[in-house]
Amino acid sequence: MYYIIYGFLYSISLLPFFILYRISDFFYVIVYYVLGYRKAVVLENIGIAFPEKSIEEKTKIAKHFYKNLIDTFIETIKLLSITEKEFNKRCTIDFDKAVAIANKGKSIQFHSGHQMNWEYINWAVVKKMPIPFVGIYQALANKPFDKIFLKIRGKYGTQLVSTRAFKNKMHEVFKQQYCIGLAADQNTHPEVGQWLYFFSKPAPFITGPEKGAIKNNTAVVFVAFEKTKRGHYHFSTTVMTENGSTMQPGQLTRMYRDLLEQTIIKNPDNYLWSHRRWRHNYQDAYKDRWIDDRPLP
Repeated sequence: MYYIIYGFLYSISLLPFFILYRISDFFYVIVYYVLGYRKAVVLENIGIAFPEKSIEEKTKIAKHFYKNLIDTFIETIKLLSITEKEFNKRCTIDFDKAVAIANKGKSIQFHSGHQMNWEYINWAVVKKMPIPFVGIYQALANKPFDKIFLKIRGKYGTQLVSTRAFKNKMHEVFKQQYCIGLAADQNTHPEVGQWLYFFSKPAPFITGPEKGAIKNNTAVVFVAFEKTKRGHYHFSTTVMTENGSTMQPGQLTRMYRDLLEQTIIKNPDNYLWSHRRWRHNYQDAYKDRWIDDRPLP
């Protein structure tokens, strides 16, 4: 089954971009207008982030989000056959500061959010950084598709570790200099997360990235995604700290939240609004886990 699916997707990937984007436009109509995939969730999330915007403005963001989401999947299929020259034309990256930190002998945690195109950043980092890049991924239930995504993500040497295997392999990963990519806006259990405002509503943030940076004294670099035009992306970085052990509990998470909000505000349709970021409601029982500078709700 793997070879059948791979052969089919590879054949599609050989199509030029202008045809692939016509395919994307077709599926946008199906997903948004016919199926209405998670439309209520998307509009609710956009409303939480931008309560000041009109219904028309929120709907416009939602429509562009769906177009970007489907483009992301189409562009991911294209990675099966895209040339390195073509990829470099469509993906620019400003990682000079991160490279300088790596050249000092420091390991780096790259913190980002659920922005598009997340598959491009994997290739961009591993091609740019002078030290091994570790990618943490969520294994897919469908084995053939999981194998295909692993093939795509590992093409240029990314060391891929599944979320399930990471706990057992983390000591092996951390015994040498490394850089690692973490989407730090993952949902987490409300009783173990750090609570703070994310836009206009509290949300629990995972604690692992901050704890790892403090424990291992890694540098922490935020990566912002920007879609400059259709099929073209620019990735820029902000150094949050060169020495994670000097940061106070909650400090890195607050910095990350602020940078992610700024990035989303700049390109609001390029965030994964179908991701149920505010699934949990704040309760008084979580007040000991409140880390925001702003007062409790």
